[in-house]
Amino acid sequence: MFFLNLTPVCGHPLDVKDPEFSGLFYPADPAELTALVDALIEGASLFPQFKEREACALVVPHAGYVYSGATAACAYKAIKDKQVRTVVILASSHHHSLKGACVYPQGCLRTPLGTCEIDNDFVRELKGRSGDLSFGSSVFSGEHPIEVQLPFLQRLFPSCKVVPVVMGECDLESCRSIASALKATIGGRNDVLIVASSDMYHGYDWEEAGKVDAGTLAVLKQCSPEELYGSLRSGNAQMCGGLPVVVAMMICGNGKKAALEVLQYTNSAAVTGDRKKGVWTVGYSACIISTEGRSGMLTTQERKMLLDIARSSIAGYLKTGKKTDIPEPSSTALRQPTGVFVTLRKGADLRGCIGSLVGERPLYLAVQDMAVESAVKDPRFMPLTLPELEGVKIEVSVLSPLEKVDSIERIKLGEHGVIVRKGMRSGVYLPQVAEETGWNKEEFLSSLCAHKAGLSPDAWKQKDTELYIFTAEVFSENDF
Repeated sequence: MFFLNLTPVCGHPLDVKDPEFSGLFYPADPAELTALVDALIEGASLFPQFKEREACALVVPHAGYVYSGATAACAYKAIKDKQVRTVVILASSHHHSLKGACVYPQGCLRTPLGTCEIDNDFVRELKGRSGDLSFGSSVFSGEHPIEVQLPFLQRLFPSCKVVPVVMGECDLESCRSIASALKATIGGRNDVLIVASSDMYHGYDWEEAGKVDAGTLAVLKQCSPEELYGSLRSGNAQMCGGLPVVVAMMICGNGKKAALEVLQYTNSAAVTGDRKKGVWTVGYSACIISTEGRSGMLTTQERKMLLDIARSSIAGYLKTGKKTDIPEPSSTALRQPTGVFVTLRKGADLRGCIGSLVGERPLYLAVQDMAVESAVKDPRFMPLTLPELEGVKIEVSVLSPLEKVDSIERIKLGEHGVIVRKGMRSGVYLPQVAEETGWNKEEFLSSLCAHKAGLSPDAWKQKDTELYIFTAEVFSENDF
């Protein structure tokens, strides 16, 4: 199941960041480290209830393995069967003054077990998405919270790539901006794992540690990033990596119902048995944030079939100028009239997006129609050419029925798409627009009115304006 990756894959030795904490936080000898990590994972409790849900993120401690390794292993073992290709590791800066967040730009991180390659493609797409993100390697010097996670990842997911992110001072809007940029880059992929690296209470009283951390765990279980942020600011919750956890919660929401489960809690006094007052004590928790695995609309096979229909339809039309015949599928879901949008992206840039809000054609034929329309008839872009198609990724958004709302309180950003109608004018934003822009609700609705419907920005406040909401099951070729 496991193997050691001892071969550097970086193109230049300057691209490799050597370990700074081997021999301190974890063993420096490869064989000893391998045996320890394997033993910690083997000895951890297994939590099979998560097989029915989709694990999105972990909250794991980052102390020396002798103190927090067994707790961290509980979280990692819970997702050992997940298909993971990219791990975004979020940590707070301990030693560097930083506003917003900084992403490690390229190369590899080395441990005694070998090298972890940076996901350069992910980082490349991430660049330019948010003004709260910077890119550089200097702030990662002397920071252990990311390094201590790597051996666990190397043992469980030996071929995975990593995206290390260090966070500094951030207000709530900055957290939203960072989360939005990461969510947009993740897109519909379900092979990306978020790891928020954080310890809890820091102080000199183990009894106080238990009380304070119990309050923090209660806040964590609500899985509300706003509630956690407020509790961190007020001091009611204590986590040295609290802001990374806030961002992880925001990423995992993604229009789905997210839940956080505390798998294990302990502290250094409990581990060492030294509970005398005045002894430095740190709290450790292992948590998993999971979401509903699928909306119940389409299976993985059905999603793949729709994406294949979209690509083959575009290719066929660009070659012949005609739509190709598609055999009727056996799937009942694909034969139902359903609203759908097809979005084309070239790197981080939009390259076309057209859809139908109301299902008038069977879903598989609607996807064919909207794919071709997006490729050649979106008035914002020149028609797609056949050579361009290879560099385009296709995304499909299958819509739920429309529901009229009388109050904007019903609108949940990131979960609901919104249609605005007034007189003969109307406009629509898909749910993912809020995630990609980081807008608040007022900004979202004002832009919808002004830029999509041609109304005044405050038209959504007027009594004769109608608002409709819908949800969307969004998936893309990146998922496969």
